[in-house]
Amino acid sequence: MRNVRVTAAEASRADGVSPMDGVSPVDGVSPAVAGFPAVGASSAAGVSPADASQSGTLQSGTLQSGTRVAWAGGGELMFEARGLVKRYQLGEVEVLALRGVDFLLRSGEFVVLLGPSGSGKSTLLNILGGLDTPSEGFVRFRDHDLSQGDDDLLTHYRRDHVGFVFQFYNLIPSLTARENVQLVTDLAAAPMRPEEALELVGLGARLDHYPSQLSGGEQQRVAIARAIAKRPDVLLCDEPTGALDVRTGIVVLEAIERINRELGTTTAVITHNAAIAAMADRVVQLSDGRVASESRNAVKAAARDIQW
Repeated sequence: MRNVRVTAAEASRADGVSPMDGVSPVDGVSPAVAGFPAVGASSAAGVSPADASQSGTLQSGTLQSGTRVAWAGGGELMFEARGLVKRYQLGEVEVLALRGVDFLLRSGEFVVLLGPSGSGKSTLLNILGGLDTPSEGFVRFRDHDLSQGDDDLLTHYRRDHVGFVFQFYNLIPSLTARENVQLVTDLAAAPMRPEEALELVGLGARLDHYPSQLSGGEQQRVAIARAIAKRPDVLLCDEPTGALDVRTGIVVLEAIERINRELGTTTAVITHNAAIAAMADRVVQLSDGRVASESRNAVKAAARDIQW
């Protein structure tokens, strides 16, 4: 990477984590904390660190692009949330963002959390991602209780196990697409190469372009590449198409779809756009801080076939 000065504020926006998340003062990579294995120890695709180091590059096209069979529901339980309540105090007013939410997410599953603004979907995603903790209830990632985690544990959980994609891309303008992704791969234990991650989202020809030289959809795909380059166990997407037009949004959804299908990355997408629900294995509808309904798609729609 070029010797480019990056401010702490810019670094904090790079992956939804604090500037020092997961950074050891010695070498930038710290060991597992509180029983969390380092990233790559149990990859989303079931590849061990040794296998990952020997495999070189990901083999795209593991499944045919036309495969649209809904997830069968047999993966290991990755997340278990029970009785989640989240309160915010705004002066003398107490706001209940979540009101007793139960939620399960299994390995390899693609789930859409659907609901209007204020329904609690972003709050739930933030708790799953270790960006926030519940006021009541618990959330477990595998056998780790995130609801009782301190800042150190949650920092390492986010760094080693979670990829975030937000509505706004949070790219560092002074870095190329390749360098934006490399910010994350330099901290990960068994990452893919930045070029590999960008190829996976269709940006192999835009490696050395700066954000100002990329369209909105291309910038969002760089953000997706950055999120998945460390081989996270789960990809959490908060309104990933919210700032995009329909055509560009579909391209972004195709990239997320491919990550879930080919890498096996457990994926949760929150949106207010009901059309996107058709591409999910399971759809969880939230309303007023509660789970209003839950349904499964027997057959998933391809991202390219979605219209809104």
